[in-house]
Amino acid sequence: MDSSFRAVKISDSVYWVGAIDWGVRSFHGYLTSRGTTYNAFLVIADKVTLIDTVKASFGEEMMARISSVIDPSKIDFIISNHSEMDHTGYLPQAIQAMNPSRVFASPMGQKALGMHFHWDQEIEVVKTGDKIDLGNKTLSFVEARMLHWPDSMFTYLEDEGVLFTNDVFGMHIASSERFADEIDLSVLKYEGAKYYANIILHLSPIVTKFLEKLPSFNLDMKIIAPDHGPIWRRDLNQVVEWYSGWAEQKPTNKAVVVFDSMWESTAKMARAVGDGLTENGASVKLMPLGGSHRSDVITELLDAGALLVGSPTINNQIYPTVADVMNYLKGLKPQNLIGATFGSYGWSGEAVKHLDQIMQEMKVNLVQEGLRVKYVPAEEDLATCRDLGAAVAARLVSTRNQIDG
Repeated sequence: MDSSFRAVKISDSVYWVGAIDWGVRSFHGYLTSRGTTYNAFLVIADKVTLIDTVKASFGEEMMARISSVIDPSKIDFIISNHSEMDHTGYLPQAIQAMNPSRVFASPMGQKALGMHFHWDQEIEVVKTGDKIDLGNKTLSFVEARMLHWPDSMFTYLEDEGVLFTNDVFGMHIASSERFADEIDLSVLKYEGAKYYANIILHLSPIVTKFLEKLPSFNLDMKIIAPDHGPIWRRDLNQVVEWYSGWAEQKPTNKAVVVFDSMWESTAKMARAVGDGLTENGASVKLMPLGGSHRSDVITELLDAGALLVGSPTINNQIYPTVADVMNYLKGLKPQNLIGATFGSYGWSGEAVKHLDQIMQEMKVNLVQEGLRVKYVPAEEDLATCRDLGAAVAARLVSTRNQIDG
């Protein structure tokens, strides 16, 4: 066992015993530029309890951290808040090594674990309001269904006000710092927003309802301990308020222009559209897909009011990189957007029509029919592109005025 891995104490009886993944850069289609952590937590009580485990390949690191506090064989209970493999990949090995007397999960978690591991392991079900007596401490549970899987659950250490939230309030950051107050706030907000946009966004109506209901659970939260990223021990309302705002998706005057180009014609159009937006008061983010990842696009859209998409036509279809990002955005269901489409073509020019259809399916309010230019845009074509940007900017101003009252 590698003795260089040490647990970190986060409250009187709780230790972080997770793992740091410095190298991961892809998380099911999401660019994790800063890596991530897989957080697991050890509660030292009369009945020693492990809350969540880690990705399978990081199991030895978790076991080493546990061993720096206690012999793993002395763990009595294991709780699985969420069955996704970055939190349960090492669960079968942990059960074998620890031989706990009881393993707990939510009703859907019990089913999911059975389908993941095809085992005969007994999993006890806990639901909202249930409690587990650890002898000198008490754990209680709040189901958080569809945040972000059907099995998702919070565990609450009542005696110390520690709320273990699994993926909710998490973010992908690999760092030597364990607490949010040790990391720059702008980094926390960006990575928190990126996590929300890529993992939680399509569940925003559920987030809003859950946050409205949260006070009724009477949780005297002193620490929020998610399963990815830093632990919140100060200013807990900060991350809760971020979630509330992100879920609302209130449009701003920001316009995101996403495009790709074969021979720079659509790129020229995009820059002209951007000029028209900027000159008419919009805040603009141009995102050429040769240098912009799909997960960064949806992050920028989280606080935007407009989405504009440009694509050349290839084989009667949308350009592949643009088709990829549109498929990704459609699944995450951003709301309250206006938009427009544009693109250059050489023969039949179907890409823009396909984009218009996808935007309508996404419930983006199109300002006008998509703009098409044949081959290389002339100066008058670029002027039309600037007019398109101006029209979107004007609609943004009108929309904001209506919202502001």
